[in-house]
Amino acid sequence: MMGPAHSLSGAMAWLGVGAAAAWADHAMPWPVLVAGTLICAGAALAPDLDQKSATISRAFGPISKLLAGLIDKISEWVYNATRGRKDRRRTGGHRTLTHTWIWAVLIGAGFSFAAITWGRWAVLIILFIHMVLAVEGLLWRMARVSSDVLVWLLGATSAWLLAGVLDQPGNGSDWLFDGEPYLWLGLPIILGSIVHTLGDSLTISGCPMLWPLPIAGRRWYPIGPPRFMRFRAGAWVENRVLMPAFMILGAASGVGAVVMGA
Repeated sequence: MMGPAHSLSGAMAWLGVGAAAAWADHAMPWPVLVAGTLICAGAALAPDLDQKSATISRAFGPISKLLAGLIDKISEWVYNATRGRKDRRRTGGHRTLTHTWIWAVLIGAGFSFAAITWGRWAVLIILFIHMVLAVEGLLWRMARVSSDVLVWLLGATSAWLLAGVLDQPGNGSDWLFDGEPYLWLGLPIILGSIVHTLGDSLTISGCPMLWPLPIAGRRWYPIGPPRFMRFRAGAWVENRVLMPAFMILGAASGVGAVVMGA
């Protein structure tokens, strides 16, 4: 799928978690619901950091482009080093390592570790990264016609404001994990990456999200629905069916999370 659809699916997913958490008597304070939704929307772009032309690879200028090239090479090496007997050798690492659930968990755990180890400044950096990505994904039309500096300023402002609100007692810095402020930050990051892989599994190429489990002689087996149900990224079904569905389901889940958590 394309960036906007990925971001919308990430936002919808966290709002759905918010509704489920409220139903399970672990309601999110509203700052957690808002921050988590934006983080998840941004994190849903992150697996495409293995491709230089992706939205995330352009989001932070030369730094993200350089990182994208490095991730691409690492992903290519891991693929070729671990491929099964029926996996073809390949050049380029797109839709390999960063499109697995192991990667999603490791990245989320890494960000949570950074937040609880280095405190406020780590939280601000995590929020800034994902706020910029959320702007690029959810407001992509406006982001494309504006300068990168304006997007970064919006991301930095949003990160600063959200961190200030979350730091207030009762606003959810330690939601779900009592006594461990911001340990929960990794959850929307993991979820966003997983939702990305599920979205890509609907496209023609599928997605090897279950690596390194061997399936039919392959460790990079492209999981997906039957071929007739798949579509090309950016096709009409993505823009006219899935994206409106993500918005409707996300809105309904958000309302449910607020009403049940009140």
